[in-house]
Amino acid sequence: MTTTMHVRMPVLDETGFVVLAPLDPPIDEQEWRSLEFMDWKSAGDTEFAPIASALGEMECSGFWDHGKSDKDGVWTSNAARCPSMKRWIEDTGANFGRVRVIKLAPQNYDEAMRHLHVDDNNRLNPESEGWVVRVFLQLTDDPDSFAILRPDRDDPSTEVRVPLPRGAMYVVDTERIWHVVSHNGTEPRYALIACLESGPQLEAWIARHRAPATP
Repeated sequence: MTTTMHVRMPVLDETGFVVLAPLDPPIDEQEWRSLEFMDWKSAGDTEFAPIASALGEMECSGFWDHGKSDKDGVWTSNAARCPSMKRWIEDTGANFGRVRVIKLAPQNYDEAMRHLHVDDNNRLNPESEGWVVRVFLQLTDDPDSFAILRPDRDDPSTEVRVPLPRGAMYVVDTERIWHVVSHNGTEPRYALIACLESGPQLEAWIARHRAPATP
């Protein structure tokens, strides 16, 4: 794990991720179907619909291209088309950066593993501020698909799989945890992905939505 002086959340200290209870009710399908998508490749055959970007433009570039850390995102024209997703982000109370819906074409486990990666969330992020992590909200119902999380890229024994039925939610320190999605459906998978700043607000939101412990 990268050692810095950034504010971090104890809830992620041990594993680097936390699975939340499913969103109920889930986001209305019309919200993501109505978005404007851009052809932008990342971890598979993907398109992205920017909902918040560095300057509010319809782009998928890193905030550092504009001299910003991945925070203080500005809503794009897509945000008006997905009010429930916008409200869901605002309800976290956290400072947000990139907010996007991903459209991922089917890819089996072996294909997905070729795209296993970590993210660059904290470039230009002052160490006096909160560490940026990512929150994921599954929009489509893909119960046979799963997120692959590995603390150690080359050690399969560290792998955790998070199922992806509609409404699944999880938070990951994606600069620490290697991750990708094995999407085993026949239609594209859609999910909301947002960069959020660690701190008391986000930690309180996680506590409110955390999945019950397994007996």
